[in-house]
Amino acid sequence: MEYLCWHRDRSDSEALREELIEAHWSYMDRYAREMIARGPTFLPATETLTGSLHILDLPDAGTARAFAFDEPNHQAGVYRDVLLRRWTNQLGRTMWDFPGGSEGDDRYFVLGLAPELPDGPSLELPAERDELIAHGPLVSDDGLNWLGTAALLRAPSPDAARAVLAPHTYADIEVHSWEFGGRR
Repeated sequence: MEYLCWHRDRSDSEALREELIEAHWSYMDRYAREMIARGPTFLPATETLTGSLHILDLPDAGTARAFAFDEPNHQAGVYRDVLLRRWTNQLGRTMWDFPGGSEGDDRYFVLGLAPELPDGPSLELPAERDELIAHGPLVSDDGLNWLGTAALLRAPSPDAARAVLAPHTYADIEVHSWEFGGRR
């Protein structure tokens, strides 16, 4: 089962995050085979960290929860909250397989949240797929309810990134600057 885990930073937690960087990377190294995508999120057009995104293929919900809540930054209080949802890898690849490469500051994490009563959500891939790094629906733990869509992509601007999701389908769409993660 695939899961999206987004740890969102507390304000003023950057110094603690820096102090724990090796512990964070060592923890993530334990999940290298399960990783589909990973990397930090930022405030638009800045280097101010806002979170840490991981998409993994894990055996079950218990393992996913352990991954999310045992993470060293979470344990130390770097993060204010965690979004953990089942996710479906519609592209069937990892971020390392993205033909556009890992370099560039034109990468985004787009999160579309479902309305309270979704009315026939479109779970199809966008027609323009060349810039997609990862894409898929978020679903409930039992896999029966659609909760939204998450995408990682390369785009010339936040507005262009937002356009990957049909606005009338979602209660809200968030766009976050993102970059490929891992050891530097």
